[in-house]
Amino acid sequence: MKPISWLAAVPAVAAAGVAAHDLLQKKHSLLRNYPVIGHARYAIETIGPEMRQYVVASNDEERPFSRAQRSWIYASAKGENNYVGFGTDNNIEEEEGYPIIKQRTFSIMPPPADPHHGDHVRLPSAKILGEPRGRTKAFRPNSVVNVSAMSFGSLSSRAIISLNEGVKLAGAMHNTGEGGLSPYHRRGGELIWQIGTGYFGCRDEHGAFDLGRLKDTVAGAPVRALEIKISQGAKPGLGGVLPGAKVTAEIAQIRGVPEGKDCVSPSRHTTFNDVDSLLDWVELLATETGLPVGIKSAVGELSFWEQLADAMTDGQRGVDFITIDGGEGGTGAAPLVFTDGVALPFYIGFSRVYRVFALRDLTERVTFIGSGKLGLPRSAITAFALGVDMVNVAREAMLAIGCIQTQKCHTDKCPTGVATQNKWLSHGLDPALKSVRLANYLQSMRRDLVKVSEAVGVLHPSLITPDDVELLLGQRLATPLRDVYRYQPNWGVLGEPWRSQIIDIMCTEAPKDIEHAATD
Repeated sequence: MKPISWLAAVPAVAAAGVAAHDLLQKKHSLLRNYPVIGHARYAIETIGPEMRQYVVASNDEERPFSRAQRSWIYASAKGENNYVGFGTDNNIEEEEGYPIIKQRTFSIMPPPADPHHGDHVRLPSAKILGEPRGRTKAFRPNSVVNVSAMSFGSLSSRAIISLNEGVKLAGAMHNTGEGGLSPYHRRGGELIWQIGTGYFGCRDEHGAFDLGRLKDTVAGAPVRALEIKISQGAKPGLGGVLPGAKVTAEIAQIRGVPEGKDCVSPSRHTTFNDVDSLLDWVELLATETGLPVGIKSAVGELSFWEQLADAMTDGQRGVDFITIDGGEGGTGAAPLVFTDGVALPFYIGFSRVYRVFALRDLTERVTFIGSGKLGLPRSAITAFALGVDMVNVAREAMLAIGCIQTQKCHTDKCPTGVATQNKWLSHGLDPALKSVRLANYLQSMRRDLVKVSEAVGVLHPSLITPDDVELLLGQRLATPLRDVYRYQPNWGVLGEPWRSQIIDIMCTEAPKDIEHAATD
């Protein structure tokens, strides 16, 4: 009986010890006033996001992705039924700016006989990346939905493997992010190599850009294009921040930075300092590698875009693609003020940049890529209607491979092993399974884009125009995108030769009755 009495006393002794510590410490006034029981408050605060996520919030209430949105991604990734029942629970009666896609009653294209027609239809880009500038390695991307820039370091090695093997299965592309081209990016998926201000993976011992190293790496990897990162939606004008907890020996070696210390990318590039020197560098990279070269940026002031478009009007120099990142984007670590209040949201930012290029008759010479919460079909369709040619998905891809939106990416404590360098946490992520789930999600996205295009009466989402989508003002008013964003009559409409080419391509994917109707 005596040993049992001692065991029974252990909790009481432990509680007394905690109480003594709480009463003597001065850091937390709550614990001094309410010893022991005050810890319950901090415990609840710690699991607050999970409590709100699964218990408190409604299906359409959470941010950045609601439960309904996450459920659609999860079901799509798992190959499960991603339909919904009993109608929408979105508050379309009162919400301002809710996009509505307008179906056509009649179309020259009869519906396909196979109800699963869209499940395995290819959905390539309408434009050939790099062809207008005559790049040696110009190509037509096989997928209009691709994985956006997320670095190894921000994400775990197993997450990067899952993404790369997943895009290979889906016939899509994988943006490396600015952290360099790691061994985990070399699993067969085609790459867009992002070059950030830190020049990770293509820098010398002093941190300056090294063209020779870039060319050597490109020669040994399936890199299809180069993307110069000017800024990104989560932290525009700030540069990148990889917390020291994530800078392992391996990452330090890949990036060429000290182990265990915060890896901070500069806020500006050192290889160029204005539009003129930027375009000189673009042409140098394209000439030396043969690859299409583009830029990625969030949108703030417009003078940069006006200067860029003006410099491209003579056709002597130019970027092959422009990736516009919305201010609502973001995956890794960033100051709150930047995530909440710097850079324009995607639709406003993109439409302003598109306007600049449309006024100079340059839109057919550039492939426009959108990113920033565009990984859901309705959001992507709205982007296509405004003139986007492809969309990149980041957080949606993370969700597809297991992310549960705990929003701990910046702490190195991601519980599902996606955004962490902790070996124990990341070991639970199985790339063999998660790569298939990413591929399923990408295919589901493309299937729904095909189905919505069919409802609008066209063969490809790039053929959807600003007149095909309206934004609601509750139940009082609906305004076409063309009027909302002040597009001129021919803006947001795919021009030649791209229009004819993509119709021909999609007709080869369609049943014969559609092929005949589309060419009548």
